Amino acid sequence: MSVEEIAAPSRGTSLERLILDFLAYLELERGLSRNTLQAYRSDLLQFGAFLDHRGLSAVEARHGDLAAFLSELAGAPAPAAAATLGRKVACLRSFYRHLRREGTIEHDPTAELRGPRKSQRLPRVLSRDEVARLLKEPSGTDPCALRDRALLETMYACGLRASEAIGLELADVDVQEGVLCARGKGSKERLVPIGREARAALESYCLRGRPALLAACRDDSHAPAGAARAQGWLFLNRRGSGLTRQGLYKIVQGHARRAGLEEKMSPHTLRHTFATHLLAGGCDLRSLQEMLGHADLATTQVYTHLSAERLKDAYFSAHPRATR
Repeated sequence: MSVEEIAAPSRGTSLERLILDFLAYLELERGLSRNTLQAYRSDLLQFGAFLDHRGLSAVEARHGDLAAFLSELAGAPAPAAAATLGRKVACLRSFYRHLRREGTIEHDPTAELRGPRKSQRLPRVLSRDEVARLLKEPSGTDPCALRDRALLETMYACGLRASEAIGLELADVDVQEGVLCARGKGSKERLVPIGREARAALESYCLRGRPALLAACRDDSHAPAGAARAQGWLFLNRRGSGLTRQGLYKIVQGHARRAGLEEKMSPHTLRHTFATHLLAGGCDLRSLQEMLGHADLATTQVYTHLSAERLKDAYFSAHPRATR
């Protein structure tokens, strides 16, 4: 066997090995979430299948091969969305930069790779009146109603992602000090203030709602194996185990439907609304960035555009001599 054959990774298993090494780097060194790792793995396997049709390995690919891959996705009968293509470009760049750092390749084929320009689609937000309607929906003293009120109030008060809300533990919330610790992307922690209404809802839930849900877990002989861990989670389901992403979505959609907001509403809508209302109230962009847990200020700046659009709408609908 020649030196070249020893040095060159074999086709078939080489991409799998490179992907595993790359994902391990992302998890251990950069702390990326499991969802991101799964998305990157799927993107790279799809790219590998494309290269197989061309008789190439990942280390043999050049800029033209990557551009052809993206072009094929964009021109398919069901073309990939710009955001999806952008994610694949980011994945490929990160993958090949890693190979370059490791000395697996000499030249980075993604150096000149450009993704599609994203359209500036502004996120949907709720008005103050719509927020009030939504937060009124969970009424009564039933344990689930107390939970739902505390959950919605906290998500709106703190701008939490769905994963951050369901990942909250009792120890993460200090109601007396009015602050909670949220774990964002890459397990990065940040402190966020809790407003008065959310604090009151959390106190009621922790005093009367959560203990009842936890008791249901202890009394249920068919409770899932993971229910024993529920004592640490803040938000519990009817069976006393930790709330899931699907469960959170059903809770938000159910109350949104009863408030007449189903078409405008998702769990992330509360995060967008939190940010927009803070900016409209005079919060500075840097503070908002920190509360949202954005690594890049540019991500936060979309809310300045949104606030400007809402101001224009308010102006043109209210001023007697304004015309579009």
